[in-house]
Amino acid sequence: MKLVLLGTTGYHPNDRRQTPCMMIPECGVMLDAGTAMYRATSRLQTSELDIFLTHAHLDHVIGLTYLLEVLYIRPLDRVTVHGDAAKLAAIDEHMFCKELFPKRPPFESRPLTDEVSLAGGGRLTHFPLKHQGGSIGFRLDWPGHSMAYVTDTTAEPGADYIEKIRGVDLLVHECYFPDEHAELAIKTGHSHTTNVARVAEQAGVARLVLVHLNPLSTDDDPIGLDVARAVFPETELGEDLMEVEF
Repeated sequence: MKLVLLGTTGYHPNDRRQTPCMMIPECGVMLDAGTAMYRATSRLQTSELDIFLTHAHLDHVIGLTYLLEVLYIRPLDRVTVHGDAAKLAAIDEHMFCKELFPKRPPFESRPLTDEVSLAGGGRLTHFPLKHQGGSIGFRLDWPGHSMAYVTDTTAEPGADYIEKIRGVDLLVHECYFPDEHAELAIKTGHSHTTNVARVAEQAGVARLVLVHLNPLSTDDDPIGLDVARAVFPETELGEDLMEVEF
């Protein structure tokens, strides 16, 4: 099974990265809908698309407005956007109000339930995360394959969500700041390098890929990859258009 990292930065795009959007083409699953949404057009493999939103901050949802172009080029039978009920309502009321974006793309909004069935015999569950305004993480399980997506939260050893992601083949986790900005990470509701690696270690995951990187840095290594690998050796830095097998 393959996850495509369409966008791997946060807050705003830069010349190297677009904002969060992850896709499993063979199952028609998308995680978040940031500015990288336009890249989905050439990668759609199914006639239906399920988009799961972690929260409603603009860097994670602005790509819903791009669906008009995506669906014009690659028509689909169904698009469903899943998320917290209050967040979905806020998107409809504010982002798609007539003064901002009067033409709402043809998608159905569906509040998340305890478990969502996925194509290929999979299932998705969600869990709460600590972040300003609230966020949620996702775990996706298929026979023989599993992954978790955790973004916009402050990683810390012993965090409640560790049990929710335990043992997954792939953990995609935000890492906005290097360790020298640990206090800023806590202040802004984001994560820094060592604590993300510790979470992966405590959860017993097989592989860690770091995303939602600070857009102010376009360095090859903006978070100190060697620091993460000293704690959890199977750590990689996510890059836009990277394909991750799990």
